[in-house]
Amino acid sequence: MKLRPFLRFPGFRFKALTLSYDDCFVYDIRLKKILDAYNVKCTFNVPTDWLLDRDDPKRKLMTKQEALDLYSDGKCEVACHGSRHLPLAEMPFEMGTRDIISNRLTLEKMFGGVVKGCAYARGSVNERAVEILRCCGIEYARTIDNTGNFDLPEDWLRWDPTCHHDDPRLMELAEEFAKPYNTKQYVWNKHPELFYLWGHSYEFNDENNWEVMENFCKAVSGRDHIWYATNGEIATYVKAYDALRFSADGNTVQNPTCTDVCISCFENDYFIPAGKTVVLKG
Repeated sequence: MKLRPFLRFPGFRFKALTLSYDDCFVYDIRLKKILDAYNVKCTFNVPTDWLLDRDDPKRKLMTKQEALDLYSDGKCEVACHGSRHLPLAEMPFEMGTRDIISNRLTLEKMFGGVVKGCAYARGSVNERAVEILRCCGIEYARTIDNTGNFDLPEDWLRWDPTCHHDDPRLMELAEEFAKPYNTKQYVWNKHPELFYLWGHSYEFNDENNWEVMENFCKAVSGRDHIWYATNGEIATYVKAYDALRFSADGNTVQNPTCTDVCISCFENDYFIPAGKTVVLKG
């Protein structure tokens, strides 16, 4: 685990929550209604070749227009999942690169902005898959290797989630995570925590257990000490923290990025604005 003892999330929060759901099935519509009701944010990983050009009564995948309507409200994020959902670790480099670049191009054309995230289709990841993403300009990518903990990633292109929503310990983990820190008990170098949940919305439909997501959201939402963010927001913020420059004596910190950063250093909280230098108390 890469140690980041000074890191505090926006608002000097100790904890952050992010979700990641794959494949763009129509059940994302119901999932997003639940998440929006609890103000929980999610990154949706979209295999763009799976999007349909027209409606079909028998379909389970979304149309392009449905996807555009659902994911464009600013409350979530879209990320790559391969145009054709190819297992990158099994693909020739050229074929995998084309799959990701095509995916990026389509998503950016549909939604605007810059797409820098991904989830490995079928959880297929090895060194070649990582290099494909790196060459395609992807900056963060989720695996399916559940950690069962709240550690922040060491390698953003091998971002292991906390758990899948069918994990039998889901609610136990949620309740543990939702507890606020006792600031009188925990000292300044307490490490920040991140809960990363992932899955597929069709699984709730197949298992007829939508209450799993409802109960999870009830357990973790509405907490002042938790930052609710997309995968991209988490990655951008933590990378900005990692980019902070400290003087030789440790009394001055410079933020060379475009992102404001909060830190806690020796029992004092500091707000480090983007592009600014701050002198720390001795």
